[in-house]
Amino acid sequence: MGKRLTLVLGGARSGKSAYAQKLAAERGERVLYVATAEAGDGEMADRIAAHRAERPAHWKTLEAPRQVGGAIRLNHGEANVILIDCLTLLASNAIVPLPEPVTMQAAEAALNAEVDGLLAAYVESRAEWIIISNEVGLGLVPPYPLGRVYRDALGRANQRLAAEAGEVLFMVAGLPMKLK
Repeated sequence: MGKRLTLVLGGARSGKSAYAQKLAAERGERVLYVATAEAGDGEMADRIAAHRAERPAHWKTLEAPRQVGGAIRLNHGEANVILIDCLTLLASNAIVPLPEPVTMQAAEAALNAEVDGLLAAYVESRAEWIIISNEVGLGLVPPYPLGRVYRDALGRANQRLAAEAGEVLFMVAGLPMKLK
């Protein structure tokens, strides 16, 4: 199968990661799993450990909470599939450290820099890419300014990636719906 970019969207606990891992296993033997999460507390450390346990042991893991495109360029090796889990946490890593009050312009600039880096690395790569992200536009409007800025910036980043992707899937209750 030729090179393609697949975006896997869905809500929390919709089955995004499990489905994306299944796709990666089907589409390539040499998978680079790019983890954007940071263990800021014990609960998150447990989640990261659970995700590690779900992945095949022969997959290479790259932990890159920021500047992910550059990290992939330096570490992709012979991967024929690159799985990024996930843009949602990458957005948080890019936006939360910004000086308060975080403006929409600052949030979008920080996240756009990450997306630009990802897309540039994708163009240079020969691998198939799968990117996971949360669809955050279906829920309630966050009751605080940073939450609204984050939701809007991530929504726009998802739109950018969806426009570039050859395949976009939306996960609901573990079931994929093909959007593109």
